[in-house]
Parts: sequence; structure tokens; C-alpha cells
Amino acid sequence: MAVEETEKSTTYKALKIIVFITTFFLLFVSGFLASYKLITDSNDNSAAVVFINPEDRIEVYIEQGSNTATIAEVLRKKGIIKSTLLFRIYSNINGFDGSYKYGTHEVAKNLGYSELMTILIANPKAVKVLIPEGFNFMQIKDLLISKKLVDGAKFEDIARKTDFGYQFLKNIPLNAINVRLEGYLFPDTYEFDPNMGETEIIRRMLSNFDDRFLASYYDKAKAIGLTTEQVIILASIVEKEAADPLDRPRIAGVFLNRLSGNYGTLKLESCATLEYIIFKQTGAVKPVLTVDDTLIEDPYNTYKNEGLPPGPICNPGLDSIEAVLNAEATAYLYFVARNDGSGTSFFSTTLAEHDAAAALFGGVDQIIRQ
Repeated sequence: MAVEETEKSTTYKALKIIVFITTFFLLFVSGFLASYKLITDSNDNSAAVVFINPEDRIEVYIEQGSNTATIAEVLRKKGIIKSTLLFRIYSNINGFDGSYKYGTHEVAKNLGYSELMTILIANPKAVKVLIPEGFNFMQIKDLLISKKLVDGAKFEDIARKTDFGYQFLKNIPLNAINVRLEGYLFPDTYEFDPNMGETEIIRRMLSNFDDRFLASYYDKAKAIGLTTEQVIILASIVEKEAADPLDRPRIAGVFLNRLSGNYGTLKLESCATLEYIIFKQTGAVKPVLTVDDTLIEDPYNTYKNEGLPPGPICNPGLDSIEAVLNAEATAYLYFVARNDGSGTSFFSTTLAEHDAAAALFGGVDQIIRQ
């Protein structure tokens, strides 16, 4: 009797296995044929375009580094697919593994596996953002807020408290200054995923800076007696002071001369640092500076304080950084904008020459010199 029951049990298990394999095979074949039909029925690259009615669209966010299994689970939780196993098999058979792009994609519940895969290997949704050279941290934050990419308070908090691990930030302590990442959010045109989040957006800009600030720049900075931080502080001032790109190396040379001590004790007296102070206080650019502005008590006021300000006043572009690293060697100690529409500056070696030029060309320098 025991032997007979054992045989029945064995037979029952074998039948269950056969039924499972048969069912799985039929599901696999039907899915594969559907996948094959989608691809072979299309002309050229039309399979890369999957139309979804706006009312049916569902956003799914694929995190960076996600493999096929992780993606399948995300789709299952969203109710897009029922079987993660079948998704993984189809993905492998069709050669999609390793091709999925992280970011936000729009899918729908009525799509087949191959249609889903076609969408997920295409470029995700993105918001294009142009960050101009010379924008300060506050302006970048406001721009990203306007694009609905960040929460302002969270963006500031992450920038101040997060150790992103880059070499150029190693000497800038967390919470050390008001705007810790000022100067290092590299100006460029970016495409940000709408669900990327504040940390990854900041990391993208810092990574861009890291790519642009070459290893040779660290060596060059050391050779001219500047730290990386000092290079970026000075580059940020050059960025705001130079209207004509060709003037940047000469303007950088003027500031380095004033900092050197070889010409006596000279403050930088940069109007751009006053503008930064006022922007921090008011959130707006002041069109015309006055003598009273030079008296503002603030560490960034280079009319009152000797040396460089405690941090950059904007995020400079590569040209301004290279201008500091390759500053023009002259005896000039002063410069004034010509205000003739050319964007160029007039350079002087003495204060008398500078005062005469300020009177001739007018503008901010004349107001402050009065």
C-alpha cells in the first residue's frame, strides 16, 4: 500500500512539473511571437516610437544602476506588468539587458513587454536648463525652482551639508561659509530628469566642474602660488568684471598685482564684490553703485577688506578660470570700463591715470572715485 501511494505521489509531482513547464512554454512563445511581430511589422526605426494616449501615461523612474530585475519590479509595483520573470526573459531574449536608461519614462498599462522595453532604452524625459556663466548660487537655485526641479530650502541645505567627495571641495568645511558650493556649480546647458532630485542635480554640476578643471590646473595653481579655492574666487571676480573675454587675462593680472604686495598695500576694490553683497541682501542686482555701497560692513567688501573675499561671488566659466591660471604679466594696477559699447576696459599703472580715465569714461568707477 505504501509503495502504491508513493508511486501516486511521484506521478502527481511529475504531472505538476509537466503542466508548469507546458504553461510557461506557451506563455513564453506567445510573448516572444508578440515581441517578434512588433519588431518585424515595423518599418526601419519606427519601432523606436511607441504612441501613448496622454490620459494613459504613467511615469516610472528608473534609478541609475538599475538592472533588469530591479526595473521589472518597479514596473510590477506600478501595475504595468504582472510577471517580472517573463519581463526578464523577454529582455534577455531580445537583447535589451544593459541598455535601459535611468531617468523618468512615460509608459502605460496596455503596452506589451517589447513596447515597454523600446521606451525604456530610449532617452528619458528631461528638462533643458541653461546656466549662464557668472550666475551665482542664488540665481541658479531660483532658475531650478522656476523649472520645478528643486525645492529651494532643500537645495540650499544639501549644498551646505553634503560631502560630495570631490578634490576641489576638500578644503571647504561643511557649513563653513554661507554659500558653500558657490563657484563650483559649473555653468553649462544641462538636461535634468524631472525626478532627479536636489542631490543628483548638484552632483551633475559638480561632476562637470571636476571634468573641466583638469589635473594640470591644480599644478598650475600651485606654481603661481594660489590654492584651488583662490583660483576660483579670483576667477569669479574676473567673470563679473570682464565684459570683453579678451580682457580677462589682463584683468586677472591687475588683481594679482594688487594682491602681490609688490606695489604696497592695495585692496582689490572690485565693484563686483559689492554687487554680490547687495544681491545677497536684496535678491536683486543694483543698477548703479554709490560711495555708500563701498562702506558696507561685509567680509565680501573688497573696498574695506584686504585680500580676497572669503568665497567666490559667482560660478565662473572655463575662460575666466584659465585667465587666472594664465594671467597677463603687466605693471597695471587699475582698469575702468570704456563704456563705449565695445565691452573693453582701459588699463592704468597709476592712480592719477586711473582717475583721469574714470572721469573720461564715466560709469561706476567715476561715481565711486568722487
